[in-house]
Amino acid sequence: MEATETLEDFYMNKFNLKYDGVNNDLGHFNVFKMEECYLPGRPPIQYSRRDFYKITLMRGRHLYHYGDKTLEVNGSTLIFFNPQVPYTFERLTEDDGGYFCIFKEAFFAEHIRGSLKDLPMYAVHGKPAYVLTQQQDEAFELIFKKMLQELDSNYVFKYDLIRNYILELIHGALKLQPSETLYKHADANARITAVFTELLERQFPIESRDQQFFLRSAKDFAEKLNVHTNHLNRAIKTATGKTTTSHIAERVTTEAIALLKHTNWNISEISYSLGFEEPSHFNHFFKKQTSLTPKAYRL
Repeated sequence: MEATETLEDFYMNKFNLKYDGVNNDLGHFNVFKMEECYLPGRPPIQYSRRDFYKITLMRGRHLYHYGDKTLEVNGSTLIFFNPQVPYTFERLTEDDGGYFCIFKEAFFAEHIRGSLKDLPMYAVHGKPAYVLTQQQDEAFELIFKKMLQELDSNYVFKYDLIRNYILELIHGALKLQPSETLYKHADANARITAVFTELLERQFPIESRDQQFFLRSAKDFAEKLNVHTNHLNRAIKTATGKTTTSHIAERVTTEAIALLKHTNWNISEISYSLGFEEPSHFNHFFKKQTSLTPKAYRL
């Protein structure tokens, strides 16, 4: 399965920096201006889980994809990113500034009652986005500015103060109503099918022997999308008339044909790159799909 984005990945992808571990005794925290992350040449934000929490003050118009849903946000929005749910977002307009902070759950472990996962905005099926008025935007922006200022200070208890600022963000949001405005595809089945297709295609083309196809089953995709396998299968069957397994098999077959035609890799190397544990499993699969063995197809 595609790996979860770690803090190491985050710092390397966003800033080409090596992550240097925790920055206080109870985990990691950092805060940024949004503009710092839109530098030329940086890779797009991948649809995946993270191993850290994130709170973003986002401005402008965006599509926020999480799980099998898409939330359209316009204007100023406070969004709580849950590490248990895969997500990405698309900028539809240039935003006017914005801020975000990231932290590990350990940062709060001894400072709040219960778990962060118990909070409504961080529940797996919770509503993570809160649309803000101008006045609310200014109030939340001030909190982020205080965190930036405090992080750069030499105050001995600055992380205790920062934890209070994060709790102020959380409780300020809980007093608001989460946004209910969902960007709709033709229907929910079309939406989940579109996300499934995006995840499937993102794994291709296979361009090196070390690259490997990881999401190989309906169960793999369902876990990635944070939905039940039966729900995914029904949605894709309803939207396309074909099963999830059929879509995966067809795409793997297409890639197998391309690798057989256009590379000099041996059958075992192709088998491995397509996620088969043994070449014999690949031979059986390919013959079932094309009526030929890989070796015969290549001749």
